[in-house]
Amino acid sequence: MSTSLLIGSVIGLFAGLLAFLITYEEYVRHYPVGNKPLRLALEAAVFAFFVFLALSIVTGFVLTRAYMSQ
Repeated sequence: MSTSLLIGSVIGLFAGLLAFLITYEEYVRHYPVGNKPLRLALEAAVFAFFVFLALSIVTGFVLTRAYMSQ
C-alpha cells in the first residue's frame, strides 16, 4: 500500500505540474488580465494530482488482492 502511495504521489505531482502548465498557457490566451488563469490552472493541477493519486492507490489495491489470491 505504501509503495502505491509513493508511486501515486510522484506520478500525481508530475501530472499536476503538466496540467498546470498546459491549462495556464491556454487560459492566459482567453483571460489576458487578472488572476483568473492562475486560479483555474491551480484547480486543474490539484484535480489532476488527486485523480492520479487515487488511481494509483486503487491499482495497487487491486494488484495486491490479485497477487494474494493466487
